[in-house]
Amino acid sequence: MASGTVSSAQAQSNGALPANGKKAKLHGRAFYESIGSPKFILAPMVEQSEFAWRLLSRSFLPPSQQTKLLAYSPMFHSRMFGEKANYRDSHFQPLKSTLPSPPDSYHVSQLPDSDRHLDGNPAFDRPLTVQFCSNDPDDLLTAAKHVAPFCDAVDLNLGCPQGIAKRGKYGAFLQEDWDLIARMIKKVHEELDVPITAKMRVLETKDKTLEYAKTILSAGASIITVHGRRREQKGHNTGLADWTFIRYLRENLPKETVIFANGNILQYEDIQACLDATGADGVMSAEGNLYDPTIFAEPPPVGQEGREYWRGKDGKGGYRMDAVMRRYMDIIHKYALGQEPPTRRPLWMPGDPEEPTPEVQEEEEEEGPPKKKQKQAPKPAEKKGTKTTNPNLTAMQAHLFHLLRPLVSQHHNVRDALARSRTGDIDAFENVLKLTEAAVKEGITACEAEQANGTASSEPTPAEQLIENLDPYESSLATVARCKRPYWICQPYVRPLPKEAIEKGSMSLSKKEKRRLEIEAEEAKQAGLEPEGRVHKEDMTNGQVKSRESLEENERKAEKSEGVVEEPKEGVVCG
Repeated sequence: MASGTVSSAQAQSNGALPANGKKAKLHGRAFYESIGSPKFILAPMVEQSEFAWRLLSRSFLPPSQQTKLLAYSPMFHSRMFGEKANYRDSHFQPLKSTLPSPPDSYHVSQLPDSDRHLDGNPAFDRPLTVQFCSNDPDDLLTAAKHVAPFCDAVDLNLGCPQGIAKRGKYGAFLQEDWDLIARMIKKVHEELDVPITAKMRVLETKDKTLEYAKTILSAGASIITVHGRRREQKGHNTGLADWTFIRYLRENLPKETVIFANGNILQYEDIQACLDATGADGVMSAEGNLYDPTIFAEPPPVGQEGREYWRGKDGKGGYRMDAVMRRYMDIIHKYALGQEPPTRRPLWMPGDPEEPTPEVQEEEEEEGPPKKKQKQAPKPAEKKGTKTTNPNLTAMQAHLFHLLRPLVSQHHNVRDALARSRTGDIDAFENVLKLTEAAVKEGITACEAEQANGTASSEPTPAEQLIENLDPYESSLATVARCKRPYWICQPYVRPLPKEAIEKGSMSLSKKEKRRLEIEAEEAKQAGLEPEGRVHKEDMTNGQVKSRESLEENERKAEKSEGVVEEPKEGVVCG
């Protein structure tokens, strides 16, 4: 390059305008640097990464660092988004009015800031990437043009492994059609005003995964997010993501390639571990964020916990569930409902003077046989013709079941109140908050009493020491021991490994997989490698190892004692 000549990427990064006077679109690393080179990425999740949740997740970062978190919208269906105004309006709300269709970027650019609403608002929801699933280049481009004025990039979902994606031929089920993937990315790259990125899963081998990534990048993707699991790893068969595949891509793709890593992120400490292991530019969290929206926040220094954060004598800690739910409810009041949040007393903490317990709505149990259920009148938001489709309100119940998962297993009154809460009934959710605050107070009080009496020890028990030495690829107990916190603290949900799911009976093998295992077992037996004795499933309750039969009996009893309130199914986390 001749002296004094500026490369195209450098010109774009410096904000130089090409000869036609139109600002050039940034690409690749130049684009990544223009949005602040974020290390933290909030994943796209179906109906679970909506505006209110993105704002909550950002709120735990210092104000100066909140733009360092790149958030993705939920996954939208490109054809429906492009064709149906009601679909757009009920999923994406960047303006106080409906989105113009066909897209009119010039009209949008002339609107005053006062017309902007929630999604993509530069004041509090950027940087933002909007994700679509698609199997048609024209559909994808049309949908992308609707959102381009309100986001920094659009993303193509190539990772959703759910059955609905297989039936619709999108997500991870495009892996057999690389040409279609390339045509979709190329069209959007060439014709859209903002960059396109892609989120993919690893394939069977590292070499095949590398060729797949090259196809995506060559077509014009500015960033690739790599989920370290294969397409079949989902549900009870999720297992662990393989970070070595992401490291292989890092070492074999051009250095300027921007890569985000996804998978195995359960706690804040896992983010740096993933960056170190993979060499990725940023780390994305999906399910880890659903159970703990504070996952991107560095814990406060010792002695500076305040009222929102609790830290035990062992040094382990986390944000209190009542504190996180308060923030979430205040966001719902202010942004989703457009009203001032209620005036709240400071969060309770040990040493506070006792105050009257606030009244909470609890159903009293009546003696005698159960009465026939009466049909209840609909809540205001449920009356015919007034059912809300606000995505920030429709996601509330599922979010709170994720957030409060350990707490509701201990306090069934909270679980039942949450299960009865209906979309738009803000008073019902405020009642859940009051019950949660009471449950947290009870838990902290009991813990403080144990510590005062000397019955709580910060030293790991022999059983805990044994668990911590287990191979995380063979047992989830080690991960549980590392992540577990008191039930009133935000914490991840640790899924059993596939082998453990099979032992529990929650997952069954296909005939093909059973036959493969039988062959492997026979080969091991012939080689003299058959394990001796009886296989036991380990449960370190009170330091004792219980037999599988004993554990199964306990599980059956636990299932019979469960309440009758039905909880919503786990949210779909595509990608």
